This record gives sequence, C-alpha cells and structure tokens, in this order.
Amino acid sequence: MRRIGCFAVFVVLLATAGALVGLRALGSVVGFVAASTEERHLSVVALAIGIAVVAIVVRGFRRLAAPVGDLVEGAGRIEAGDYTARVAERGPGEVRSLARAFNQMSSRLEANETQRRTFLADVAHELRTPLSVIQARLEAILDGVHPSDADHLAPILEQTRVMERLVADLRTLALAEAGELRLTVEPVDPVALVNETLASLGDTASQARVSMDLRFGPDIPIVALDPGRIRGVLENLVLNAIRHTPRGGTVSVVVEPIGDRLRLTVADTGPGIEPELLPRIFDRFVRGEGSHGSGLGLAIARDVITAHGGTITAESPPGGGAIIRAELPLGGPVLSPPAPPNGSATPP
Repeated sequence: MRRIGCFAVFVVLLATAGALVGLRALGSVVGFVAASTEERHLSVVALAIGIAVVAIVVRGFRRLAAPVGDLVEGAGRIEAGDYTARVAERGPGEVRSLARAFNQMSSRLEANETQRRTFLADVAHELRTPLSVIQARLEAILDGVHPSDADHLAPILEQTRVMERLVADLRTLALAEAGELRLTVEPVDPVALVNETLASLGDTASQARVSMDLRFGPDIPIVALDPGRIRGVLENLVLNAIRHTPRGGTVSVVVEPIGDRLRLTVADTGPGIEPELLPRIFDRFVRGEGSHGSGLGLAIARDVITAHGGTITAESPPGGGAIIRAELPLGGPVLSPPAPPNGSATPP
C-alpha cells in the first residue's frame, strides 16, 4: 500500500509538472508570431513535452484505475457475503500483489464459510440421533407401550451421556479454535499415566478379544503436562485402535524419549486407514467406514497435543494397520525418577 501511495503521489507530481509545461507552452503560443526563431523552437519543444507528459499521466491513471476499481468491486462483494469474489491480477506490480493477496483472502474466507456450514450440519446430525432415541423412548413410556423400569430408562440415560460427551467435545474444540484451551500443567510420570490409562481400558480390550502390548523406552523422565487431557488423548487413540482391530489382534503402545521429546505411539493390526481419508484424519467429523464415533476424537487429540507444543501424525503402512504418533516436548525432567521397567506388559 505504501508503494501504491508513492506511485499515486508520483503521478500527481507528474501531472502538475505537465500542466505547468502546458501553460508555459500556451503562453509561448500567444507570442509565437512575434518571437524569434529560437524562441519558436523552444515553444514547440515545450508544447511537445507537455503533450507527452499528459499522455503518460493519462496512461498511468488508466493502468491504476481499472485494477483498483476491480478491487473496490470485489471488496463490496465480500462485504455482501459473496466469498467467491476474485479479481484479475493486472496493473503495476504492487497492484498485482494486492490483487493476489485479495484472492488468497477470499479463498480462505470461502473455505472457512464452507467448513462452518458443514460443521453446523454435522453437529445437527450428531445431536439428532440421541434426541430421536430419547424422544421415542419417552413417548413409548408415556403412552404405556413400555414400563418405566430400569431396562427402558437405561437407554435414555446412555443417550444423555452421549450428548454430554458431544457437547464437551464441541466445547473443547471451540476453546482450541479460539486459542483459549487452558491446560493444568503439573509434573507427571508418563509411565504411571500410561499404565493407569491402559488398565482402565483392559475390560474393553478383553471383551473385544484384543490383546494390548505396552513397551517403555529407557530413562523416561518426569514431564510437565496436563494429565487429564493427555489421558483423554491416549484413551481416544487406544479405543479407536481397539474398535478397528479384529478379534485376536493386538494394540501396541510404545512410550519412549526421542531427543528432547516424549513420543507416544499407538499401533494396531486392523485393516488400516483408507488412503483418501489419511490426509484428513485429524479434521472434525471425519470418520472411516464402520466407525460409530462422533468423528471429533482425533481432532481434539490434535488440538490438545498442539496446545502442549507437540505434534501428532497418522500413518497406515502398506501391510495394514494404523500408527498414530504423538510427540510432546520434554522441557527437561522436573524430577529424577527411577528407571522405568522395560519390556512388554499387559494391563489387567
């Protein structure tokens, strides 16, 4: 914008100079007949220069006015809510750069608007299912079709819990998107945290006939993190792995220090992640075939790991299975813990 302003000032100065030269030439024409031959030549030259300057100024204004007009029109369309507005990248270099930036901005706005509408539609769909179950069950009880006993009230309670989890997940996503996801950081022993988390999922794995293999790397330090949120991330990753692992399969969890980071790896022996789904696996409401979740778990996991200053990636090897790796910054051990046991362990 500063360059465009300087260009405009230059054009104005050039126009002023052209006008002065033109006036000088016009004054010379008045005494053209009475002037000497040398003065006549100078007048002709001054007039030619004035005409040339005016032509340059007009051309400069035309080159600047058309693309700036496009930008003004495009901005008006954006203001009216039309995020498909694009402008031609033409004119001086600075104006072309401005037009390119405008097009990139409108593209992002259009993508954000599409994502917002999709998100609202997905939320409405996810809420409609438990509400429909609750309404149908309650109407059946009120109409006397079903008795109001524990067997018929339990599904209603379960669906309210589903809605509660969904609302909590949406709140977490909203906080993360606004940059207000608060972490309660404290010194945590990763070995104890992982052991406790997997122990709580032991019954789920047993019912699915899936074994869990837990391995620790050497010298894992105490790290500063939010134990509640990291436990939630680990639970989500392991539950996803269990759901997508056939009977007799194995879910492996590896905890190891890699340089200045702590790596948590969850791998399964399931069919793997579809290639077209893999690049979007951490997006909201993205679910694979046969998935019965809300599609928010991995998005929340990404936001929580990112809030800790870490990274999370997904991989699906050609041989099958899925591998999720989350890395958290160590930041130096808070305490000097005893060396954790190595090898494999199966939580009860």
